[in-house]
Amino acid sequence: MRPALALPLLLLACAPLTVEEAEEICAERARLAQAPGGTLGMGAGSGGVYGELELNVTSDYLMGRDPQVVYDDCVRKKTGQPPTRPLYFRQDRKG
Repeated sequence: MRPALALPLLLLACAPLTVEEAEEICAERARLAQAPGGTLGMGAGSGGVYGELELNVTSDYLMGRDPQVVYDDCVRKKTGQPPTRPLYFRQDRKG
């Protein structure tokens, strides 16, 4: 990549998050504070049977932190502003 193009792209990558973007990221972190997450995969192919397990356990979950507090703190750290809506009122919330 040319140096003249690299600097604007680098600066764009450092652009601050909007509150809405931070809320999306922090909602997932709060969900993991409520319960561990992960994936399990199994399959078979010409090389035989295989399996895969991924488990995500956060320190927030282990310490028993309130997911709403995790969410609020995360959004404030990422944007310097409070969330625009509480975690429990989010339409896209999984659970």
